[in-house]
Parts: sequence; C-alpha cells; structure tokens
Amino acid sequence: MAPRKPRHPLLRVLLGLLGLGVLLVLVFFSVFIGVAMLAAGLLYRLWKQRGKPLARQQARVVDGEFRVLGKPALPQA
Repeated sequence: MAPRKPRHPLLRVLLGLLGLGVLLVLVFFSVFIGVAMLAAGLLYRLWKQRGKPLARQQARVVDGEFRVLGKPALPQA
C-alpha cells in the first residue's frame, strides 16, 4: 500500500504547503543548531587559550644553501 495524493485540489495544495512548511522549519532548526555548535566550539577554544601568550617564540631556524636548476634538455626524437 502506497500513500496516495488526495483527489480534492484544495486539499492537495494545503498538504503541499504543509509539507513545505515542515521542510522550512527543519532547515531553519538545522542551520540554527549548526551555528550554535560552531559558536560553542569557538567559545570553548577561546576559553582554553585565555591567559596564554598569543604568539610563540620560534627559536628554530633552518639555514641552507640553494641553487637554481635549469630545465633538463630532452633529446629530440
């Protein structure tokens, strides 16, 4: 048994609008919950970092010599 659409045109339109309304409510709440989760994660990260210095001193320096290599010449066939 498959659910069937009602035969009355006005009832069809009303059920379609009801379905669209339910879809919009679900999308709104999912976006709201996603934004709330992002904000909570950001606040948690900021709370963990309070009191710590913003920049760290990097004492490690990589020193080296570099040379530019030319393109290798391909033999002509």
